[in-house]
Amino acid sequence: QVQLVESGGGSVQDGGSLRLSCVASGRTDRRYAMGWFRQSPGKEREFVAAIGWSGASTRIGDVAKGRFTVSRDTGKNTIFLHMSNLKPEDTAMYYCAVACGGSPSDDFFDYNLWGPGVQVTVSS
Repeated sequence: QVQLVESGGGSVQDGGSLRLSCVASGRTDRRYAMGWFRQSPGKEREFVAAIGWSGASTRIGDVAKGRFTVSRDTGKNTIFLHMSNLKPEDTAMYYCAVACGGSPSDDFFDYNLWGPGVQVTVSS
């Protein structure tokens, strides 16, 4: 059984940067893509970014294009979300997830395991 733990959240000012991390522990021998989603109060969970099992392919959501990047340390079963030029509308709970397959996906239903989430707050 794989477990996910996110870290790196916090509070920053408008225009600031943060790096989120997600470590997958347990039975991680399967080649899976991983992704980041976010959800703020009253809104649906939305896609942020995803990365394939090898780290060679990525998919970036519209909310993140030009500001966020995703990377992966396959040796440590860890993915990162590098966020820059943060805006107040980026305030949300950010969730890491494991996909059913090896290719990065922006579809919520392609993910079958979720971390507990980490809060990101951006103030103006």
